[in-house]
Amino acid sequence: MKTIKASELGAYLYCQRAWWYQAQGYPSMNTQALAEGTQGHSQHGTKVAALRLLRLIGWALLLAGIISWIIRIFPQIMGS
Repeated sequence: MKTIKASELGAYLYCQRAWWYQAQGYPSMNTQALAEGTQGHSQHGTKVAALRLLRLIGWALLLAGIISWIIRIFPQIMGS
């Protein structure tokens, strides 16, 4: 039994005839658009990864700031 992929379901729901052609092994006529879409998704994934890293750095800097503030204020509280 062949496993059905989510992309195949999407292709079928979008255009049943295009899905049938793909299932029969006919080559796609819009290879340039497919290549551009693949490149666009790759670029988007790179941007998402960079933004996740920046968010992690931001949280680390915030935590470091809070810790340094606590270390600075703690002796003043204990001395009072």
